Amino acid sequence: MPKMKTHRGAAKRFKKTGSGKLSRGHAYTSHILESKSPKRKRNLRKSGIVSNGDQKRIAQMLTYVK
Repeated sequence: MPKMKTHRGAAKRFKKTGSGKLSRGHAYTSHILESKSPKRKRNLRKSGIVSNGDQKRIAQMLTYVK
C-alpha cells in the first residue's frame, strides 16, 4: 500500500504545538482593516487553537507533520 500524502494546503495553515494540539491563524486579517478597531486587529494577530470538533479531521490531513 502506498504512503499517505500530506495535504499541502493544510500543512501551510496549521502547526502542531508541543502538547500535540493544532494551532491556526485567525481569519478577517487581510483587508477592510480601517473599519476594525486596533484592539481587534491586535488580537487577530495571535494564533488560535483548532477546536476539538475539527482536530481529528485536520490531523488526518497532516499525517506526517510534526
